[in-house]
Amino acid sequence: MPVVGIERFLTDDDLAKTLRADVREGLLAEPKRLPPKWFYDTRGSELFEEITKLEEYYQTRAERAILVGRSAEIAAASRARTLVELGAGSAEKTRVLMDALRAAGTLDTYVPVDVSGEFLAGTAEAIATEYPGLRVHGAVADFERHLTLLPSGPGPALVALLGGTIGNLHPEERAEFLSGVRAGLRPGDGFLLGTDLVKDPARLVAAYDDAAGVTADFNRNVLRVIDHELGADFDPDAFTHVAVWDAEREWIEMRLRSVRDQRVRVEDLDLEVSFTAEEEMRTEISAKFRRSGLERELAAAGLSLVDWWTDPAGDFALSLSHPI
Repeated sequence: MPVVGIERFLTDDDLAKTLRADVREGLLAEPKRLPPKWFYDTRGSELFEEITKLEEYYQTRAERAILVGRSAEIAAASRARTLVELGAGSAEKTRVLMDALRAAGTLDTYVPVDVSGEFLAGTAEAIATEYPGLRVHGAVADFERHLTLLPSGPGPALVALLGGTIGNLHPEERAEFLSGVRAGLRPGDGFLLGTDLVKDPARLVAAYDDAAGVTADFNRNVLRVIDHELGADFDPDAFTHVAVWDAEREWIEMRLRSVRDQRVRVEDLDLEVSFTAEEEMRTEISAKFRRSGLERELAAAGLSLVDWWTDPAGDFALSLSHPI
């Protein structure tokens, strides 16, 4: 039988409370904003999977190419016996790294971390079945809040955050997160980080505003989530999708632009908010990185970047850091 355990640090009630707090705070802010974590109900997850297959969305292909080409090097450099994956999802790309660690004869324990308990259980069971003898200890958790509580295994450990997810955090949030990662690392442990790199703004914008409109549908899905979960009466068709490049901050912003003056009620919050025609509400940032800047951020958190791998086009990077 597969060796699987699931530990819960985040309940459905916790998620509901966080959604209510985020929506109230965001809709009352100036300008309005909503966190990107609420894109991901079942429909949102399906739409994102579709996005990763689009021609314009290079990130998933680029990161996978690095993993395919460099996983043996990553395994040799990390010697990881425990792999902790933050935001594991389906762990599709991670299997490439796990294969390399198994081939190196080191991997003993896999700790997938995700906010969706049902999704996480499916991933954990699948991995345990595919890798006989591997200990799989999942954690239903928000990696921004529960880093110090996550299950551990034999060292050295490799903590991985793939997919460019760190770009969704504001600089002060990144600093806090990286410090949290550092606090949980023991001597000899490593941190594997996926980062999208600064490049031609036209390519960046296209990756978040595809010709088929899939990303636009994904962006508007946050309104459907609020309608369903909080009894709101958002009309997703009354908002258009906007993606812009902020050259000063070097990040993409996704926004929803109201097509008319309108008033929205969120029943469960007893809240009504007005939107003027052309008013924009930010739903996501996606920061892009340069090696020098990332090294500074890591060093400020007590981490030393020791290895750096990119795809042939130089679109994406994986970096390995150790505690200073």
